[in-house]
Amino acid sequence: MDFRDRHIVVTGGTGALGSAVVGALLEAGASCHVPYLTEAKTQNFLHRSHPHVHLVATGTLADEAAVARLFDTVPGLWASIHLVGGFAMSPVSETDKAALMQQIETNLVTCFLSCRAAVRAMARGKAGGRIVNVASRPALEWRAGAGMAAYTASKAAVAALTTALAEEVAKDGILVNAVAPSIMDTPANRKAMPKTDHDAWPKVEEVARTILFLASPDNKVTRGTIATVYGRT
Repeated sequence: MDFRDRHIVVTGGTGALGSAVVGALLEAGASCHVPYLTEAKTQNFLHRSHPHVHLVATGTLADEAAVARLFDTVPGLWASIHLVGGFAMSPVSETDKAALMQQIETNLVTCFLSCRAAVRAMARGKAGGRIVNVASRPALEWRAGAGMAAYTASKAAVAALTTALAEEVAKDGILVNAVAPSIMDTPANRKAMPKTDHDAWPKVEEVARTILFLASPDNKVTRGTIATVYGRT
């Protein structure tokens, strides 16, 4: 996959999956525009000194003005990959409105606003483009969301947004898809679940390869897909 001379926004690019995605894009020749919430989020970012990485201080991506400013800095946007999100375990009986809204803001609102800004930027360029969102396994298998219903609902909304938007912008040459990972093999997840079979979890590098294809010019026909990346779990 050749991303030379292509500009890509990667929200959540400083995280575990984000670092894998940015690394793979850089190897393929892309220029990556990576927003961040605070300077501390960039300290351990492996690619922060790469000449084709453009770190952009945005604050929260639930702020539509901040999202608009981010996308205004990107010349000739080709693809936008939306990895920002948050997770919370809590039964419905113990989830108040503030906790529910936090999941909706972190997972759905950030994705929606980034999609909107990306579509507008791609429309200005008149060259089409690619959008890739991140749902989750519970977003597709609702019973798996027991004990985390707020998270599940917010990610299910991301999946629905992806499919609806894909239909809306296909005529403009913009292909919109999402991946739905199961629990990924990250240091944080290993620490939280030390007794689980980590070898069965999908690796972030493997999930990144699926994202790269969906975001690439090699993807000419796939749209409206929620690609399941479950590994052997």
